[in-house]
Amino acid sequence: MATIYDVARRAGVSPATVSRVFNGTSVSATKVDAVRAAAAELNFTPNRAARTLRRQSSEVIALVIPDIENPYFTEMARGVEDVASEAGYSVVLCNSDAQTEKESTYLRIAIAERMSGVILAAASDHSSLDEILATGRPVVAVDRGTGYDIDSVVMANTDAGRTATAHLLETHRRVAYIGGPAHIETAADRAEGWRRAYREAGMDVPEELLRFSTFRLEGGREVMAELLALPEPPDAVVAGNNLIGVGAIQVLTERDLTPPKLGVAVIGGLPFTTLSPSVVTVVRLPARHMGVTAARMLLERIRGDQQPPRTVVLRNQLQSASRTG
Repeated sequence: MATIYDVARRAGVSPATVSRVFNGTSVSATKVDAVRAAAAELNFTPNRAARTLRRQSSEVIALVIPDIENPYFTEMARGVEDVASEAGYSVVLCNSDAQTEKESTYLRIAIAERMSGVILAAASDHSSLDEILATGRPVVAVDRGTGYDIDSVVMANTDAGRTATAHLLETHRRVAYIGGPAHIETAADRAEGWRRAYREAGMDVPEELLRFSTFRLEGGREVMAELLALPEPPDAVVAGNNLIGVGAIQVLTERDLTPPKLGVAVIGGLPFTTLSPSVVTVVRLPARHMGVTAARMLLERIRGDQQPPRTVVLRNQLQSASRTG
């Protein structure tokens, strides 16, 4: 069985350099490539258990998300895994189902298994991080804040809501908004962007067109049906996330109101639909970049970075539907 010394000889570096590569410590790209190539040739696998005992933490990080079925979080997870794998870390994916009880269980497992850190999309604004932060393990929040003074990577959510709504208001007069739970920061901020677009257009804000539900397909279906049943229904709608958008479009299709008959803007893209992208306005969110950024920040903390907590805000991009008529 190959040892660290065999890898060092094959790569032309010192055993200490090999150790630094597999511990995720900063090493030049040339030496990293040489060490990894030598390890592959020799079928060398680092003794992770031994290193865990020495360092009192494993080379594993937890990624806790509220909905594993949402392609937005899947894309974010890919970004996390890409960065972690390159640094020699494994990622354990944990689905909280937006339940604080399940989330707390996963955080306790991260402590018990001596994971090196956690990337967390909080289940709610009541998520408790007291226990895991008390252990000194770094936590990076993604997608939404936590109320704790920790690193975070978020989208420009208010701007996303404003951008989507303002675009629809150029050609429509009654633009509704369907968001996720009102207590979730992303839903509330995007709704505030919806209001802001109306105010900037010099129009009264039609609060009866503002609805909160779940961030899931069923939420979009239910609320879209409610909006269409109003005495004065909307002539356009902003979906607060991708799955809400799919649900809303399903209902519109069933009512023969498929876009562009009724205007639709979706924050976060459409993961699965038979509609042409040209008939739906999309505000794209860089989910994968969010995962990459969060993973890099977490690894910096794991390696001892002591700078004050940082918040990185990622910008969105408008992909407008084709004008008709």
